[in-house]
Amino acid sequence: MLAVFDKSVAKSPEGLQSPHSNSACALKDGFLARHFASVHPASVSVNLGAGGLIAYSSDKQNPLLPRLFAVVDDIFCLFQGHIENVALLKQQYGLNKTANEVIIVIEAYRTLRDRGPYPADQVVRDIHGKFAFVLYDSSSKTAFIAADADGSVPFFWGTDSEGHLVLSDVAEVVKKGCGNSFAPFPKGCFFTSSGGLRSFEHPLNELKPVPRVDSSGQVCGATFKVDVESKKESSMPRVGSAANWSSQY
Repeated sequence: MLAVFDKSVAKSPEGLQSPHSNSACALKDGFLARHFASVHPASVSVNLGAGGLIAYSSDKQNPLLPRLFAVVDDIFCLFQGHIENVALLKQQYGLNKTANEVIIVIEAYRTLRDRGPYPADQVVRDIHGKFAFVLYDSSSKTAFIAADADGSVPFFWGTDSEGHLVLSDVAEVVKKGCGNSFAPFPKGCFFTSSGGLRSFEHPLNELKPVPRVDSSGQVCGATFKVDVESKKESSMPRVGSAANWSSQY
């Protein structure tokens, strides 16, 4: 899978940018989408307009960590992996028996956006299993991205030469657009357009970037670690209307 978001949708963390990264512009003339299509000839690419693009392929899959793609009410979602507590989440979100993992993620996001009964970190923490997902809401031009606490699914992100955020389950694809400005997506974390990168395991702690050095000694992006010394005030106050909630996730 591949997603490239314009910096107006998803602002890349500063620590992800490496000096002398030799990155390209992933969106210019469909550069990275064309590369992805050359690696996956049967892939489907969706132009998100000014928001960026997403691409999906069903080939070269790990049968234990399948890829799924769905669009519901202008919400696009790429999901890879599996959820263990599917039945419980279907009941929680009022979904029918035919709903699969990607539909569950879309409905969880929509519930968070429209009603906000739980903090965003709890929404992700309640998903048990091996997963990584990328969601884009075209109605609000926002992104919602997460990976499980064990990093079970290969998942990488990076920053291209224009500051756009690039995500894929293939490291080579991210490196093609981002040069050295890429890294594995942090385990147990989620990213939103409004809140940036946060840990859903330790939601009250800040995340700090630690430069990542490859075997040749070059700095390649950064890994983000929970800063056990830092504490921030709990977000998402339990007051306000649905409109107020929508800007809090």
